[in-house]
Amino acid sequence: MLVKPITVYELSNPDYNDRCVAAIIVAAGNSSRMGETHKQLLQLGGVPVIARTVSAFQKTENVHKIVIVARQEDMSVFSDICRKYKFDKVLAVVCGGSTRQQSVSNGVDAIGDSADYYAIHDGARPLITPETIDMVVECSWKYGGAAAAVPVKDTIKISDDNRFILGTPDRSSLWNVQTPQVFERKIFEQALKNASVNGNDFTDDCQLVEAIGHKIYLVKSEYDNIKITTPEDIILAQRILDIRGTDADHMLKI
Repeated sequence: MLVKPITVYELSNPDYNDRCVAAIIVAAGNSSRMGETHKQLLQLGGVPVIARTVSAFQKTENVHKIVIVARQEDMSVFSDICRKYKFDKVLAVVCGGSTRQQSVSNGVDAIGDSADYYAIHDGARPLITPETIDMVVECSWKYGGAAAAVPVKDTIKISDDNRFILGTPDRSSLWNVQTPQVFERKIFEQALKNASVNGNDFTDDCQLVEAIGHKIYLVKSEYDNIKITTPEDIILAQRILDIRGTDADHMLKI
């Protein structure tokens, strides 16, 4: 069933002199590891998680428009949050699909060819900074694709099906990939089409682009760009905000 997007703001100036970057914030997951609580609506420093995430993209100079992909039951709630915090870059809240790839594709459809680059980000990564977003976007302009990532700290083991160690890869070449992941529009649309033709459904946006042979540049991010997945993560995120000195009212000063 198709669900009509909820328009949050009408784009006042659709023409940009330079590259137009549209953020697709994916927040359509079922939060299964958070119990009955929807993680996007949890309070973090007195502000909903999704609002902190959108705020970073609202404040960055390199992102011009935003589309949020949500569960059907959350669309009106997210729209109200965007209006409350005056996120005027958010053009619409659209309904997600049954998988991440389908949700991202719905976001792409909502934006269409009105952008030159797509910046795809997890709605549950509320600690991303505008500075990191800008770095990833600018690298995507140079390489066609770029992703936030951090070097792996721990030793990684490869196991067989019975959990016996098969090998130890060289840690110096291993990275934990985060979001945002930013791609030139035509490259990403080609990757989506390729996945559809071949029946692939990837959980990571870089995988889509890797599958068509395009190289993606890894931009060194911050270890505190965590994804809220379990109840412990919200405690850790609050602690990170405390260390940053972020007060609960800063969102109201945008």
